Amino acid sequence: MNDREERAGYASPACLLHEADPAYSGILAHDPQAALEVARWRKSERARLIEKRLSTAAAKRAEATSNIAATLDREIGEFSGRIIGFYWPFRGEPDLRGWAQGKLGAGARIALPVVISKGQPLEFRSWAPGDKLEKGIWNIPVPATGEAVLPDIVIAPLVGFDPAGYRLGYGGGFYDRTLAAMPTKPLTIGVGFEFQKLPTIFPQWHDVPMDRLVIERLS
Repeated sequence: MNDREERAGYASPACLLHEADPAYSGILAHDPQAALEVARWRKSERARLIEKRLSTAAAKRAEATSNIAATLDREIGEFSGRIIGFYWPFRGEPDLRGWAQGKLGAGARIALPVVISKGQPLEFRSWAPGDKLEKGIWNIPVPATGEAVLPDIVIAPLVGFDPAGYRLGYGGGFYDRTLAAMPTKPLTIGVGFEFQKLPTIFPQWHDVPMDRLVIERLS
């Protein structure tokens, strides 16, 4: 932990990937057997980390989320004219809805991800409080209407993460597929809690690392 982390009380405030050791990523090539073993390991770790997150007191998660929001403000800086892709919280994820909605007053637009179909990239749809929502995959609310947009910034929730910025998600590959398909890559920021840190997620050829991580320690 560096001096900045000790002062701020964050586990890994907005780590820039160029500061990470590139040898740490351990990207695996197209090896079917290795990929199968990694998939099994990820499934086990995913279940463990989600259970731990859900078992954490809501008040502790809320306090940590407030600190995450403050760090995002400092790291992003200017919001006017930018489109922020965020997410509707699920299974104990940091609830950044209030933070995102507050950026409308700063001149930003906000958008939520929508699963169009399995194996396809997400579609980000413009959304504002009061716009109609409907149930999407896993019953997560998504905009029923709204313009399809390309975010300038994508805030992605983490199930797990490693020091190289690789993200462990829910296993559908939606974020990786979406980022790879975008004509212009947005600034990607993964958000989560310190206990979700893993030595490595054993990244595969298709995994796309986050540009930055904003990680908060639970009190």
